[in-house]
Amino acid sequence: MTAQEIIARLPYQDPFLFVDTLTEITLEGISGQYTFNKDAYFYKGHFKNRPITPGVILTECMAQIGLVCLGMYMLKEELRGNAIPQIALTSSQVDFFLPVYPGEQVTVVSEKDVFRFHKLKCNVKLYNEKGELVCRGKLSGMIKTPEKSEL
Repeated sequence: MTAQEIIARLPYQDPFLFVDTLTEITLEGISGQYTFNKDAYFYKGHFKNRPITPGVILTECMAQIGLVCLGMYMLKEELRGNAIPQIALTSSQVDFFLPVYPGEQVTVVSEKDVFRFHKLKCNVKLYNEKGELVCRGKLSGMIKTPEKSEL
């Protein structure tokens, strides 16, 4: 499964798709980028006169690239055809260090910790354009592939 195929099959769409490119994909990890649109809806109220990207949105970006895209790649044999998986984030623990401003591109780097019974746990880091660590954490999620009768 290629990077473009993974992105096309993600169960998200604008304005809630936070994956532009995937630059490296292996069974052990993944990396990719996203550029936050200056006109994104969440900047209008976060914060007055000095908008920054909400932590929950940064966490979602990390989860989409570092957990969902990696999980789809790991389950590529079960996701044949046009199957789109069902995704559930089961836990997140993220530490934040720096803000991300409108228009900034971020890079997400994720390393698989454990993958068993369709549950994936990863160590994920998010960097800004300067290569500075913005946030890092542990994310876990479940990925359900469609039953053969659903394909």
